[in-house]
Amino acid sequence: MVLNNLNYPLDFKFKISTLASDFNITDKNGNYVAYVRQKMFKLKEDVIVFNDESKSKELFRIRANQWIDFNASYSLNDIVDNKNYGRLARKGMRSLWKSSYDILDANDQPKFKVQEDNAWVRFWDSFVGELPIIGMFTGYFLNPSYTVTGIDGKAYFKLKKMPSFFGRRFQLDRLIDIDDEEESLVILSLLMMTLLERARG
Repeated sequence: MVLNNLNYPLDFKFKISTLASDFNITDKNGNYVAYVRQKMFKLKEDVIVFNDESKSKELFRIRANQWIDFNASYSLNDIVDNKNYGRLARKGMRSLWKSSYDILDANDQPKFKVQEDNAWVRFWDSFVGELPIIGMFTGYFLNPSYTVTGIDGKAYFKLKKMPSFFGRRFQLDRLIDIDDEEESLVILSLLMMTLLERARG
């Protein structure tokens, strides 16, 4: 299946009542798009995308290709149609300074890049986050954003971390219309990236 006819912006809202990294995805009208759950206590990251919070139907599965490290990549699989969309690949040591990811299709061909817009946000978040009391509030004023660009150099999506005390909310906006299958590839990649990047900002 593909994720299509979506009403942007999409809101990613993490639940704080569970130990697992769970979040809801809703559209601009508040309608459910998906429910994302990261399995706990796994040496390799394992994420399931359900139809909604009832978890009655699995739609997609995202799995790390190796143990967690700087060069891990994540396969993006459609459970309904038994199809591989491609993978999200983290850009090694460069992610220590400025987050950067490649999105590859099912043939392992580069399709998109995801880059953090301002590396200084990461720097100040790390610095201020260590300060007593003040560090608790970095989620209100140090919030990274990420841009998805195609191999044509055009910006297609923008993902922003929204101000919140627990770093609970992200918002995704589409800047240019895109093919449904490529849209699904990008959104699944950003779901995984959000889980990886959530701890910051």
